[in-house]
Amino acid sequence: MEKFCQSCGMPMDQDPEKGGTNKDGTKNDMYCSYCYENGEFKDDFTEASQMVEFVKGKLAEKGMGKIKQSLYTSQIKKLKRWK
Repeated sequence: MEKFCQSCGMPMDQDPEKGGTNKDGTKNDMYCSYCYENGEFKDDFTEASQMVEFVKGKLAEKGMGKIKQSLYTSQIKKLKRWK
């Protein structure tokens, strides 16, 4: 089963660090290294919609069209961080 970051939705196998880090330095396999470091989220987002817009921007930077951006961000609101 493919695992996804429970904050941004990125496939964990695409994370170069293969997960964020907890306060004690151990790997966190729920959140990617782009979202989570030393036991804290790297962003100050309080709503899933903020993450959706951020991720859409990153995908656009990579040349991805609006349809794919919407497809890849459609599940963010259902992730554990945003429940």
